[in-house]
Amino acid sequence: MPEAAAPAQIARPDGWQVLKRNRAALIALGFLAVLSLVAIIVPILLPAGLKLTSGDSFVPPSSEHLLGTDVNGQDMLYRLLSGARVSLGVGLVGALISLVIGTLYGMVSGYAGGRVDAVMMRMIEVLQSVPRILFIMILIAALDDYVKEWVDGWRLAAQSNNWPWLAAAMNDLKAYSKVLVMIVSLGLVEWLTMARIVRGQVLVLREMTFVTASRAMGQGSWGVLRRHLLPNLSTIILTYLTLTIPAVILDESFLSFLGLGIEDPAASWGSLLKDGAQVINPLESKWWLLVFPALLMSASLLALNFLGDGLRDAFDPKSGE
Repeated sequence: MPEAAAPAQIARPDGWQVLKRNRAALIALGFLAVLSLVAIIVPILLPAGLKLTSGDSFVPPSSEHLLGTDVNGQDMLYRLLSGARVSLGVGLVGALISLVIGTLYGMVSGYAGGRVDAVMMRMIEVLQSVPRILFIMILIAALDDYVKEWVDGWRLAAQSNNWPWLAAAMNDLKAYSKVLVMIVSLGLVEWLTMARIVRGQVLVLREMTFVTASRAMGQGSWGVLRRHLLPNLSTIILTYLTLTIPAVILDESFLSFLGLGIEDPAASWGSLLKDGAQVINPLESKWWLLVFPALLMSASLLALNFLGDGLRDAFDPKSGE
């Protein structure tokens, strides 16, 4: 039996060298890396008093509270960084879910071709005709209670088995039940574009010589997809992953702004914007409650888009044509 062919790669310019010459993309990458580290580390290091509610409501930015306080007297710096962890985490996990589903769906559709491809593409068109925000809102309303019951079941089981640490973790997780449903829901609607992109690339790759040679040597369809097509799709997938993350963050922020996302006392950028919008009035403006979340969110989304554009220019073989 002939030996399986080694994975084949299409010859392309060194994308990382191209990316290094893109100053905007490098600055965006550095900003996102620093923001992620600060959001993870700084909230842990802040004094415990800043993490609790107090009577110092609506204190403007000062030396004691660099970004002011909110209606409950909580430090806005702590809430803003905590919200960054939630929003960036939702964006990353939701985008990864869409990446897995979209990549598998697009690869199978493009490689199968014919009637299978036609039916799978018609299914995508039907799904794209459904308003995605409405779909997510329905899923959150339908599944949130079930997720809370599931978390409560784990909490009670942990208490009966004398595992206080797990019971405490489940109790904290209950506040994020809507976020868990939202992550899955966003992943289930954002994969459609990824599937189309991957399918288009596979339609081109499957006609190339190395794929024909692999099939002639007896390699199965899944082997060709895994060993030859997927490595050649990796840079395209990485590029569009960075462009999917800001779309997921925007959807999460919009839903949280409507009150359908994370619940107090936890925070995300969307819920912080909602809190800030509620106290803005012509007589007495608490501007810091709206300005700081809006600036950080805008800067993060802009950085993600710059990074995605830089990766696309560096790794997409058609971008230089």
